[in-house]
Amino acid sequence: MTLGERITQDLTSAMKAKDAARTSTLRMTKAAIVNKEIDKHGALDDAEAVRVVQGLVKQREDSASQYATAGRPELAEKEQAEIAVLKAYLPAEVTDVEIASAVDKAVAATGASSPKDMGKAMKAVLAELATSGKSVDGKRVSEAVKKKLSG
Repeated sequence: MTLGERITQDLTSAMKAKDAARTSTLRMTKAAIVNKEIDKHGALDDAEAVRVVQGLVKQREDSASQYATAGRPELAEKEQAEIAVLKAYLPAEVTDVEIASAVDKAVAATGASSPKDMGKAMKAVLAELATSGKSVDGKRVSEAVKKKLSG
């Protein structure tokens, strides 16, 4: 079963259970996937669908932080609830230990020694982490590489 099919099936279940929050989140997700399919002129594979869901999570995280700084905790909580629903459809994220290990390997392999070498190191780290099959947050990786090269 593809990710899109799973979302459609879960949307039907949420509608039958009258779970309004989950229903609206899954409808929005399904719409984003369908829009991407229309742009592509074909069906999305699971990797492309995961990227769409990751984009939606990132949007929700940005919105939640903006709502929190604007003093709107009720809207921030709504965004956090949507993030929780969306993350159930994403593969597990890499851990900080896995990132640190990949950074060490990449720095040794590329010979990176200063912040000027960050591009080479980042490329190697992301390639190393991509083989794990887990979701990778580029921002966390960038911070780890920056810390390693400047420290």
